[in-house]
Amino acid sequence: MKLDYKKTFLIGFGFFGISVMWTLYNAYVPIYLQAGRPTFSAPGEVGFGLGPRMTGIIMTLDNVAAFFLLPLIGVWSDRVWTRFGRRKPFILALAPIAIAAFILIPVVVQMIPSEWSGETSRLTPQLALFITVIGLFLLAMACFRTPIIALMPDLTPSPLRSQANGVINVMGGIGALVATLGSSLLYRLGRGIPFIFGGVLMALAVLMLFLFVRETRDFEAAGEQKEKEGLGGLRGLARVSPEARRSLAFLMGAIFCWFVGYNAVETFLSSYGVSELGMSTGQAPLLMGVASLAFLAFAVPAGYVANRFGRRRTIIAGLIIFGGLLAINFFLRNATLIWPIMAIGGIGWALININSLPMVVDTAVSDADLGTYTGLYYVASQLAAIAGPTINGHIVEWGGDDYNLIFLVTPAFFAVAIFLMLRVTRGEAKMNERMSNDK
Repeated sequence: MKLDYKKTFLIGFGFFGISVMWTLYNAYVPIYLQAGRPTFSAPGEVGFGLGPRMTGIIMTLDNVAAFFLLPLIGVWSDRVWTRFGRRKPFILALAPIAIAAFILIPVVVQMIPSEWSGETSRLTPQLALFITVIGLFLLAMACFRTPIIALMPDLTPSPLRSQANGVINVMGGIGALVATLGSSLLYRLGRGIPFIFGGVLMALAVLMLFLFVRETRDFEAAGEQKEKEGLGGLRGLARVSPEARRSLAFLMGAIFCWFVGYNAVETFLSSYGVSELGMSTGQAPLLMGVASLAFLAFAVPAGYVANRFGRRRTIIAGLIIFGGLLAINFFLRNATLIWPIMAIGGIGWALININSLPMVVDTAVSDADLGTYTGLYYVASQLAAIAGPTINGHIVEWGGDDYNLIFLVTPAFFAVAIFLMLRVTRGEAKMNERMSNDK
């Protein structure tokens, strides 16, 4: 079998567009929410003057929306079929709403009177409109993310899904890189230019999906039959074997644990670099950047490793590599060794992350339920995104603001994930499935 890279890259453009918009959203929206506050330095920027706590709550809304909506949309997209397919209708209907709301974000900020300056931490018509716009953006994004991601397992044979997921993640990483590198230059041209740029890229990505990615009708008859038998969507989970349900529960628990653990490093590594290693504020974020680049470089090879040794073994190996190196760093506290540790750790994270979604979707009895199982994957990961910052923040604060504790917290959660993964019995590639993704 050979992966159809052309088709996979075309599917990956959807993830590329999503990554561009999320990167820009996470970069600028917190600034808009806090600018205008006397203790927040943002020269020349207007904003709503909110504090960090309220800003954090608003910035968590996307994870809350995703937690509830992604599995429901996954189930729904499994149960419909139109002349465009079963995933495309959600993408075509909701992506324009997300793009329009995204472009409106800086427009609403522009409506803030400049004379507010430091007195804007109150509910105003502009703030209410801003919350409405970003709420619309978050809802639309949450509703079409699952159908975009589900296109990959839909159109890729089971044995090739890890490699395909590596390609998809590379496309997402390129999108985040494009947004990061281009945003500064574009912002100088005008507050709204990066948002227009992101919206146009997302529109082009959707257009490419619509024109060049054709959904097969293999699932239409299967989906109708499963609905007649009462096996469609989440109801089907009650009809699968107890062993399969138990394996899926252990797998989702493991996913939750390793994402909570990874969140500790992702959130507090820069703070560790500044407070413990004496790095500058500008240099410290590069620590996570090294891990991210290593992840992108090894994303596709991680799929081939799993194809050779099995997904469960590959994930466990990644947890041991990354967790073991972080535990060693707890005792080293060395500003030089942290760089190769994070680089190798990024490779370990690729072994984990690239193979987790394929394991979940290949737990499904039928490919007619791929959207449902994609949604279940996001239940675990988004719950971790909601709980992780709070759990890890409490631990660091309990330890007297000792950011070095993250190098014990992450391995501890990884160890629990390994324990759970040893009890997973499903999710390996199904070699008896379609042997060509040209079907």
